Amino acid sequence: MTTTTLLIQSEATPLKVALPAIAPMSPKEFEAFCLANRKLRIERTATGEVIVMPPAGAETGNRNFNIAAYLWMWAEKDGTGIGFDSSAGFTLPNGAVRSPDASWIRGDRWDQLSDEKKNSFAPICPDFVIELISKMDTLKGLKAKMEEYLENGIVLGWLIDRKNKTVHIYRPNQAPQILDSPTIIDGTPEQSRFHFPIENV
Repeated sequence: MTTTTLLIQSEATPLKVALPAIAPMSPKEFEAFCLANRKLRIERTATGEVIVMPPAGAETGNRNFNIAAYLWMWAEKDGTGIGFDSSAGFTLPNGAVRSPDASWIRGDRWDQLSDEKKNSFAPICPDFVIELISKMDTLKGLKAKMEEYLENGIVLGWLIDRKNKTVHIYRPNQAPQILDSPTIIDGTPEQSRFHFPIENV
């Protein structure tokens, strides 16, 4: 018997719900499920587990907005790629569907996708991702997600931990770099001239 497993995120502790009568969702079915539940934040793991998360709290939403706004301003000036906010989902090479809090993709890679793929959970791993730890997250869980992004092709990743005043920087083939109480995060050399004042989160 095939089973679809839902992981319902609540206060950083996922509640696992098995639905034995439901076969694992196809990509189209998963997309339809997300469209039918627009108020929820939904991801899918590489093994097919569906993770259902409540909307972000207002304060976290504001902080995510600030991150996305700074990334947008930089992307407009840089002109070599496009940015995305937390509502964008991407299908990674391992089959997982993930929605970073903010992300950026080189224009030449994005332009290789058809319009149909761009309008779905695009089958591409962002070049740059930012994740902000919220009340619903755990540091361990987001570290694992950052490692997954690395395994699937990111060039640079930032994991921002406001509570502990640290930022974890991820780059391929390197151990994560941990910044203690930084005032500005610098994306150089991968995201040249992208400077983010940490006080905005």
